[in-house]
Amino acid sequence: MTKHIFIIGSKGIPARYGGFETFVEQLTARRMNKEIRYHVACLSDQSGEFEHNGARCFQVQVPKVGSARAVLYDLQSLKICIRYIEQHQLTDCVIYILACRIGPFFYPYKRRLERMGVTVLINPDGHEWKRGKWNTWIKRYWRLSERLMVKHADLLVCDSRGIETYIQSDYAKYRPRTTFIAYGADLTPSTTSSRDLDLLLWMETHGIKPGEYYLVIGRFVPENNYELIINEFMASDTTKDLVIITGVEQNSYFEELLQKCHFDLDARIKFVGTVYQEQLLKKIRELAYGYCHGHEVGGTNPSLLEALASTKLNLLYDVVFNREVGGNGAVYFSAEPGSLAARIHELDQYDDIRMKILETKAKARISMEYTWERIVKMYEHLFQSFELFQKKPQRARSFTGYFREKLKQSQ
Repeated sequence: MTKHIFIIGSKGIPARYGGFETFVEQLTARRMNKEIRYHVACLSDQSGEFEHNGARCFQVQVPKVGSARAVLYDLQSLKICIRYIEQHQLTDCVIYILACRIGPFFYPYKRRLERMGVTVLINPDGHEWKRGKWNTWIKRYWRLSERLMVKHADLLVCDSRGIETYIQSDYAKYRPRTTFIAYGADLTPSTTSSRDLDLLLWMETHGIKPGEYYLVIGRFVPENNYELIINEFMASDTTKDLVIITGVEQNSYFEELLQKCHFDLDARIKFVGTVYQEQLLKKIRELAYGYCHGHEVGGTNPSLLEALASTKLNLLYDVVFNREVGGNGAVYFSAEPGSLAARIHELDQYDDIRMKILETKAKARISMEYTWERIVKMYEHLFQSFELFQKKPQRARSFTGYFREKLKQSQ
């Protein structure tokens, strides 16, 4: 019998960028269980349907109304899913909601889905209510929304053990059912060669040389600690560049940081815009001397996994989420003045042997815990077992061990 999995909350596939988008792309592209049929919501300026990776992709039109657009998008996607299930009289259905955006509006839909026999899984993402870009009222909305989504979910799929522990602890009164399934990464080398014209042109344009730069990739927001990284890099004695791949167009935070740090006076600091070609971006990671990761909010960050899979040396901001992923395959820095500058000086002195040891440990972390094959298998075991979560538990319960045992049995 076909199991219908409806995924809402990502911008859709085919994926160009974004953690959730990459996840949905990989989940559908690497599908092993032919009894699973994916239905993926895609944010669009038009309506319609198309097939991608064997998944049914349905386009959802939503007006551009600022930060509220994401909430409207999720609600409209949910309505379309319910209507489709009813019209086609589907059974064995799961709706998987990525992020906790619609908590205040969710309960009536959840009651309706319960009557339809549809299971609701929710990925709580990271601590969205902690993000610096939100004002006080939006942060309060996010916290309320998270609480209500946790309360009404049949199962919460956490992408880090730290987030799972947080959910079980802070929302214990709701007896939440949880499991941990991370994002994945690909260990195969880039198909872009070192002599590729696009790569050579990109490096020449920005004055960058292979092995002579530290790399930062991520959204240009305060909680990714760009101010700390830039200030510490400017204070360091390294002769290498700091190459920052991010979008800063019409970004007030960029202007604010420029006034604070005056990084325009340091030729080593290079903002190079965005890179959307997957294989080119992977090659840029491979040719970097090291990767610097300042994210402090969220769970298993996709850009960190990709760096561990591709970059020789990795410098991570010392928070529980990054420690959980990087393990002994990375070097860590804190917010204490001089910490990152000292780590950069230390890494600049590494010889080939020390670099290879750290690179091997990082890739081992990915191979053991974070390959896409492993992640997709865990999700498919989850979708095959969703009937376990249709009734509220008598107490809080984690299913992480259950699915890990299932995965072992299948190998």
